[in-house]
Amino acid sequence: MGKLFVVGIGPGGPDGMTIAARRALEAADIVVGYTKYVELALAAVPDAAHLATPMMHEVERCRLALSRAQSGEAVALVCSGDAGVYGMASPVLDLAEDYPDVDVEVIAGATAAQSGSAVLGAPLAHDFAVVSLSDLLTPWEVIERRLAAVASADFCICLYNPRSRKRADRLSRAAKIMLEWKAPDTLCGWVRNIGREGQQSGMCRLSELGEIDADMFTCRLYTADAADELPCVDLAGRLTIHKKLYPHTASVAPTEAGL
Repeated sequence: MGKLFVVGIGPGGPDGMTIAARRALEAADIVVGYTKYVELALAAVPDAAHLATPMMHEVERCRLALSRAQSGEAVALVCSGDAGVYGMASPVLDLAEDYPDVDVEVIAGATAAQSGSAVLGAPLAHDFAVVSLSDLLTPWEVIERRLAAVASADFCICLYNPRSRKRADRLSRAAKIMLEWKAPDTLCGWVRNIGREGQQSGMCRLSELGEIDADMFTCRLYTADAADELPCVDLAGRLTIHKKLYPHTASVAPTEAGL
């Protein structure tokens, strides 16, 4: 029986990979994936055999990996972030019934919401929602309803796939929807090329969000502003959520059971 690891390699280089992801790459006979993600994976296993495919063609890429595994190879199909969050795990598992001799194992990784949050500080300290602005698989009308729902519920929101050449207006349209529910001065943060060479990050107000330069390698987060959650910037310039429910100013003596 062949083996297919569906590997979330994290946001960027080897430092962001889980131990399980690195072990899967080392155990594989060949690494398969989108060109950029194969390049990132090879930083951890530079001598690995590999097959890279252009952007899009996700189903063909999954079938290629499954076919190689069906032939008896151990294959690592790589994607950025987490394989189960806008990644390759779902289409692989959907297609796997056509390849009964392949054992599929999904390897988790840190998704952009987590790693981008760490770059900015701690904006996801409480309830949050993740929404992709890509309408390749989801109609834009559905995305609009989801944006309105999470904005009206006052979640901190992380936006994936904010803009591309074909969808240049999606971020500004999303910001307009959120402004129906959120104050114009709501704090937002953005991170580009998380964990990779050329990483950049910054903050802005929701009223400015639609005009900020963004691409498919940019993750954007904007904060909630409920009565008990105060978005703020600390003295080191980090974006966080101050929960008034936490008596963080009180002095609590540590106990032997839990320091």
